[in-house]
Amino acid sequence: MLSRTAENLFWMGRYMERAEMTARLLDVGSRITLLPSSAGQGFRDDWDSLLQASGTAEGFRAKYGETVQRNIESYLFFDRDNPSSVASCIERARENGRIVRTALTSQVWDALNTAFQELRQLEKTERGKLELSRLTEWTTRHTSMLRGAIAATKLRDDGYHFLGLGSHIERADNTARLLDVKYYVLLPKADYVGSGLDTHQWMTLLRALSAQRAFHWAYGGEITAAKVVHFLILNRRMPRSLYTSLTGAHENLSALAEEYDRRTPAQTRAATLMQDFSQLTVEEVFDEGLHEFLTRFVGEMAGLASLVQDQYLSGEAR
Repeated sequence: MLSRTAENLFWMGRYMERAEMTARLLDVGSRITLLPSSAGQGFRDDWDSLLQASGTAEGFRAKYGETVQRNIESYLFFDRDNPSSVASCIERARENGRIVRTALTSQVWDALNTAFQELRQLEKTERGKLELSRLTEWTTRHTSMLRGAIAATKLRDDGYHFLGLGSHIERADNTARLLDVKYYVLLPKADYVGSGLDTHQWMTLLRALSAQRAFHWAYGGEITAAKVVHFLILNRRMPRSLYTSLTGAHENLSALAEEYDRRTPAQTRAATLMQDFSQLTVEEVFDEGLHEFLTRFVGEMAGLASLVQDQYLSGEAR
């Protein structure tokens, strides 16, 4: 496969996953603001924390200044000046898919193109008539449809693995950022750990990840920080956990090594990260500091993505 085609597929996977992450961040924000006791007590404020987690705070302030909820919603969903907005990500995913249209099945292209066409209709709708919950549900529905089309119809070739690699790297980064929103920037202070506010925010995070029922199936009983952290970082059965996402990226890279009969530093790095995770415990995560651990993990995934870019991709598509 040409490196340019591989890059288009890789970034198509990343952008659709990022669109869903941004929608889930918005869902976290809308749910958290329903808690009167949390208002104004977290890191600056609840909505500002979403900008911090998504890495868009600087761009937002340059355009809007004050962190007003309605402006943040618009910036994270519709604003094309924000490269991580839902609209920007879907448009870029669709453009990457259009360029490599012949590498996609008709079902995959239809799912991607339908999301883009419906987005254009949403953009024509008066904002006051669009509830945030409708927008976030719309996004997660379409990203799920795209994943289903890929899983059901795409040949398990190198193109499939570049798509999966992009998705898994992005998902690992996204889960870490969502987890960091809860623990570092929303909880007002250490005294609240274990309180009703703490528990409710953990539940909110699980709901935003569509994981509340799965969590109770896996652990049962009360929600605690240690259980949720284990679930979202180390649980191998949780599809959005850091461990599962990293495993997916490692498997995609291993498949590419077989496809091309060549092992690269990207495979070596992924294997090292897998080895580290296989020995990691929740206690070690808390000893390091959850925020510090997550920040380091996001950096490690960025490093892995950089190796993939260097070893397989052209560096021209985005």
